Amino acid sequence: MNKKFFFALSLVFLMLLNLKAQEMPPEAAKAYNEGNKFLKAGNYEEAVKMYNEALKTSKDYRIYYQLGVTYKKQNKLDLAEQAFRQSIEQNPNFDIAYNGLGGTYFQEGKYQEAIESFKKFEQLTKQKSLKEQAQLNIARSYVKLAEVNKKDGNYQKAIENLNEAIKFNKLDAAYVLLATTYYETGDYDKAIESADQVLNMKTTNLKGAAYYYKGLAFKQKNDITKAKENFELAKRDPQYKRLVEYELKLLK
Repeated sequence: MNKKFFFALSLVFLMLLNLKAQEMPPEAAKAYNEGNKFLKAGNYEEAVKMYNEALKTSKDYRIYYQLGVTYKKQNKLDLAEQAFRQSIEQNPNFDIAYNGLGGTYFQEGKYQEAIESFKKFEQLTKQKSLKEQAQLNIARSYVKLAEVNKKDGNYQKAIENLNEAIKFNKLDAAYVLLATTYYETGDYDKAIESADQVLNMKTTNLKGAAYYYKGLAFKQKNDITKAKENFELAKRDPQYKRLVEYELKLLK
């Protein structure tokens, strides 16, 4: 997940929530605003103390949200998850709580739950840029879920996950994993087609992988000329150079 984006998002709402803190009981508002100051200063232990103090007199959804942000920064993911859930329970339409929960699920490896949370965030937020970010995070979560399914040998489910990812964002990582999965299942034409999707992108760091799997697919199709062509292109990527040199030796 884009941690820089999540951090920026939390700070934006930190400022907005401060402005509305007067809606809380005075004691809760005071502790809440103190907690926000500690959070912005990076003093997470004190921030947690202040938010918990605020919760003694108010169960406001904003307090739970900021508590979730703080726990997440401490990498206390179980507690962050709980706090974001409580924020949502208090206000089911509080959009960024779903983003916080989705990011927490993602870090925990709960990718299906992350997808559901990011989808809810996309549904609720009114800002175009945030909808686009939600779509990107949905796609990334689907790719991670596909990796899990592929590792477990469930190739068909992995392919389904990746095709869902592409509906939300045409990630190069999704297409490379599709090429890999199609190659391993013997669908060489689709492997080549998926690799070409990456190669046609203007910006990507995965062209080496795309050329490599495209070369493997052409090799299995007994098109040795095209296999060599793609292996030579893949060799430009240091990560694939040794693998490609091995394949080229086999083709001599």
